[in-house]
Amino acid sequence: MSRPTQTAVERRELLARLLPNGVPPLWCPLITHYDRDGAIDQPRVAAHLRHLSPYVKGFLVPGSTGDGWELTDAETRRLLEVVIEQTAKLKLHLLVGALKTEGAAALQAIEETIDWIGARTQDGLENNLAGAGVCGFTICPPRGKDLSQQQLGAALRGILERQAPVAIYQLPQVTQNEMSPELVADLARQFPNFILFKDTSGADRVALSGQKLENVFLVRGAEGDYVRWLKIVRGPYDGFLLSSANGFARELHEIIEGLRARRAKAAQKRSEQLTSCINEVFGVVTGLPQGNPFANANKAVDHFFAFGPKATGAPPPRLHAGVSLPADVIQATGDTLSRHGLMPEKGYLE
Repeated sequence: MSRPTQTAVERRELLARLLPNGVPPLWCPLITHYDRDGAIDQPRVAAHLRHLSPYVKGFLVPGSTGDGWELTDAETRRLLEVVIEQTAKLKLHLLVGALKTEGAAALQAIEETIDWIGARTQDGLENNLAGAGVCGFTICPPRGKDLSQQQLGAALRGILERQAPVAIYQLPQVTQNEMSPELVADLARQFPNFILFKDTSGADRVALSGQKLENVFLVRGAEGDYVRWLKIVRGPYDGFLLSSANGFARELHEIIEGLRARRAKAAQKRSEQLTSCINEVFGVVTGLPQGNPFANANKAVDHFFAFGPKATGAPPPRLHAGVSLPADVIQATGDTLSRHGLMPEKGYLE
């Protein structure tokens, strides 16, 4: 067995400082709740985090599921204020999303967030981040279907050279391009602050390529068939970063723990139940003119986990666009949850 490279050793040491209890295997790109006036709903965000915190210890805020591509800088800052207050209370870990269509804009967002966090504690980069519960920043390649691997790499290197801890997100649904396994491996060899890689493509080319990504924590973002993907059952991933964790945190936690305890049949049964339900809910929101499917589907599911079986009588969740999810989407989501045996007996707001 070959010895780890110096970069891999430095990455392992960095992860140990950022996440001394280990990297959580389950992460959630938190949905963003809005009040009736469209402002960030602080009590609802806090209640949602408290509900998820027994099962999810790592959060991406804001991710695509949390309207990260649509939020204004002011909205992002307000959301982070709310979430950071809760991360300390609940002992959670936070990846801050810097989801911009150009590398320079993403770097600017990271630097402004570092300055904002630093103004609170003024104790050096790592200590400042740790004090806020932040373990890194999540970025995507720049958007553009005709961009070469060299252009993608140049943009990402420009951010990684800032030396802040970075998670890189493969999201071709938005960026219109895909990083090659060779590019991701090259970045891993160069930058110890490249700590996590998430792939939502569904193709999983990087994880399945056999490229060495020494000590980079790999998380899968595509939904479905959960039991086959983790390294604990000889799959290619260390964990999950799933939009469905907004509603099904307990069930996903059960799958991971079931696989660890070698309860494969129970984990498989739960995986099939979730896969079928989630696919149906995504089908329900397909075609909605506002919002993105990740946010819309998970807001519909969370509505029932918040209000329970009587959720159809509660005001439907508001989207960033200023409209609410249609009543027929809420009704169909409730019918789907009930049919699959996943309707909660009581909501976390009750």
